[in-house]
Amino acid sequence: MEQALSKVLPEPAGPQADILEAMRYAVLGGGKRLRPFLLIETARMLGGADEGAVLAACALECVHVYSLIHDDLPCMDDDDLRRGKPTVHKVYDEAMAVLCGDALLTLAFEILARPEIHVDVNIRLKLLSNLAVASGTQGMIGGQVMDIYAPNYSSIQKQDEALITQLQALKTGALIQYAVQSGGHLAGASEVDLQNLRVYADALGLAFQIRDDILDAEGDAQEMGKAAGKDAGLGKATFVSIHGLEGAKQKAAILGEQAKAALAVYGAKADILCSTVDFVLNRKK
Repeated sequence: MEQALSKVLPEPAGPQADILEAMRYAVLGGGKRLRPFLLIETARMLGGADEGAVLAACALECVHVYSLIHDDLPCMDDDDLRRGKPTVHKVYDEAMAVLCGDALLTLAFEILARPEIHVDVNIRLKLLSNLAVASGTQGMIGGQVMDIYAPNYSSIQKQDEALITQLQALKTGALIQYAVQSGGHLAGASEVDLQNLRVYADALGLAFQIRDDILDAEGDAQEMGKAAGKDAGLGKATFVSIHGLEGAKQKAAILGEQAKAALAVYGAKADILCSTVDFVLNRKK
């Protein structure tokens, strides 16, 4: 992914050199690459991984990184570190960080429109349309709005878990769901396949967010490459604040088993995606 992303990102030159340099700084040299990994591995499981899947994965990572750049801004989460290095607005400035995120978002759609993504224009249109939904007000941005303006955990009740689940399904889960579904579309998945992938991605996405909540509560900031303990400090409602640390861990484990069960029909072909569940549940950053 590092090599593929380096190829799709323009080299700094001309009057736009600063913004192009900021884009490369933000995207290259860090990150789990979980979303592009899921897209490529899903396509591979179904027999369709190729150059188009790698390009689509690059587009998805551009959207993900754009969201991180904006999420780190002082008007949002106000973070100084991301992926173990200073955030974009700290290295450059706030205006450049906003423009850098905007540029990565628009680059993603340009990449997905390329003929190399898939010979069938309808598949390319589906990936474009689905990414617009997954990253927009009915997806990631909608979840981010809920996160910023959600009630704090001092007043939240256990029955409000449905609200937090919906928030995370949009903020975090939407792009994970998009990754898995897109891998399926590129590989010619059947409706049955897509339903199995949907169940897998829903469970994996929620488990991923619960693990994030756990790491925020007990993780090591140096190992994670970002600040820890921010959710409690800001009074945010999380699965840890609702269920406690051990309860959150148990819920994540149950979701992990559900994700694996959704892919049981694919046998050994699903081994890597099932191993990814274990990675998500045990990651340290």
